[in-house]
Amino acid sequence: MATKKKIQFSLIYRDMWQSSGKFQPRAEQLAAIAPLIIEMGCFARVETNGGAFEQVKLLAGENPNDAVRAFTKPLNEAGIKTHMLDRGLNGLRMYPVPADVRKLMYRVKHAQGVDITRIFDGLNDPRNIIPSIHYAKEAGMTAQATLCITYSPIHTIEYYSTLADKLIEAGADEICLKDMAGIGRPHFLGQLVKSIKSKHPDTIIQYHGHSGPGFSVASMLEVCENGADIIDVAMEPISWGKIHPDVITIREMLYDAGFDVPEINMDAYMRARTMTQSFIDDFLGYFMGSTNKETSSLLVGCGLPGGMMGSMMADLKGVHSGINMYLRNHDQPELSIDDLLVKLFNEVAYVWPRVGYPPLVTPFSQYVKNIALMNVYNMTQGKGRWLAIDQNMWNMILGKAGRIPGKIDPELVALAKEKGLEFSDADPQQFYPDALDEFRKEMKENGWEFGPDDEELFELAMHPEQYRRYKSGDLRREFEASLAKAKADALAKKGFDESDIKKAMRAGTQMIPAPTTGTVLWEVDPTEGSMAPATGTEYVTGQPFCYIETPFGQIERVNTNFTGKLIEVCVGQGQTVRKGDELAYIKPAEKEEHYPDYQPPIKRIEEEATTRPRERRPLGR
Repeated sequence: MATKKKIQFSLIYRDMWQSSGKFQPRAEQLAAIAPLIIEMGCFARVETNGGAFEQVKLLAGENPNDAVRAFTKPLNEAGIKTHMLDRGLNGLRMYPVPADVRKLMYRVKHAQGVDITRIFDGLNDPRNIIPSIHYAKEAGMTAQATLCITYSPIHTIEYYSTLADKLIEAGADEICLKDMAGIGRPHFLGQLVKSIKSKHPDTIIQYHGHSGPGFSVASMLEVCENGADIIDVAMEPISWGKIHPDVITIREMLYDAGFDVPEINMDAYMRARTMTQSFIDDFLGYFMGSTNKETSSLLVGCGLPGGMMGSMMADLKGVHSGINMYLRNHDQPELSIDDLLVKLFNEVAYVWPRVGYPPLVTPFSQYVKNIALMNVYNMTQGKGRWLAIDQNMWNMILGKAGRIPGKIDPELVALAKEKGLEFSDADPQQFYPDALDEFRKEMKENGWEFGPDDEELFELAMHPEQYRRYKSGDLRREFEASLAKAKADALAKKGFDESDIKKAMRAGTQMIPAPTTGTVLWEVDPTEGSMAPATGTEYVTGQPFCYIETPFGQIERVNTNFTGKLIEVCVGQGQTVRKGDELAYIKPAEKEEHYPDYQPPIKRIEEEATTRPRERRPLGR
């Protein structure tokens, strides 16, 4: 049998994490896994960032630019192409972005080592995609334009083929079929690839399909049989479920079908698998939903994407207790989380056609889900639908985020008129004027560095609220607090009591004791509202930690006595402690560092012995 065409694999490392949980690996973790990904030898491409990556990094109190550079550098050096996901008009966030910020994004990301950008629009509106194609190419990036795949009466092969024609004519270098919910039917997807390739045989087609409803393996075979060039895959321990098929299975399937596919270095695969699991054990696993490892045929009906399942389950749990409280107070049976999930899926299926069949991908999947969730919440309490639609959702319905593919339900049209809202078919970008000058002014006023290639300016402009709170340290404190709570909750579920939990949380840490009795001050000149440092704060040996005012009015400085990360603070501002009491616990770092004015105690004692005056003693003593 003659060998069929060559198929390349792209590892969706960023999306693997987003589809399974809330956060992403730290910069040093991404730098550590990259060499193993390279050593596996089977990936021509790796998705390094994009989508929610930058925002999620900020929410964890980390600089996303450091993470992108750390991840892309070894991959670039190995000749593996890196790619990112962007949301066209929305850039890297959930709502529209000014044009000058969109242009800056491509210059910044290319400078950071990202080769390809996958540009998609949740409404498949060419007006939102084509400007980004031009911006990306001007910045030196490969512009991969995207067809957001869904299954509805209006999303036909002709619909998608015509869209592909427009995007390729506008300059798109490649086309991606983004089957974000995995609900594209295999035969349909094969015929779509065949249709595009028949007119554009030299255009690279990449397929991205989630595993949620179970179609993905068949879909990958069909698109390859009909001319696709690159397949997005995942790897254990976070493949399958709502995520993506594992590279091992897809490689074997395609090899058996006669395709030219690369071999996998299984030794490197297993080491990468182990390292990825260590990231889960470190902290990421505390924010990963167990149901995201499960497939569900219920997704065939509602069409929700794998990438939002983590946030959706968190939202669902948020309203679950409120709904059950109402039901208890009205002598009605409570709902389990599974009962509520089915109600939500059914409501999404009801809402989706009535808001015009927007493809269920970020941010429109969230908008449709939010409307459905609030409908369920209100209807469970005996109220009606459509009572909680915010401005972003209305902008989708009104056409201010792009052209809706289908027709808006007459009930919603009437509700919009009742509220004095107007529908629009104007280019959405005109509603969002340039804004970089204002952000430059803010950076200068705050004395913030613009960063290499203006990357810090870009972060502020793309995620203003999150970036400001990142710079203040608020997001780091909130993240460390949520992580501590998640760890405690996990231990409590295992049957640990409070003392056991404290003991477990302090494992591998060292205590900072109070050197004297007195009142704890977190600043030498405390102000009202003075607070202890956030957990996760890094300290080096000899660094000032806090102060203690003795009963005699003396202020004594307490220094850290080793290098590490703050795990727990045991005392608050103004609290009285006795000598030897626990002030805090720090997890020691592997590398010892010292504060600039720190001297080891033995050296200090020796210096004092040679400089202080000799004591004159009487003879005979």
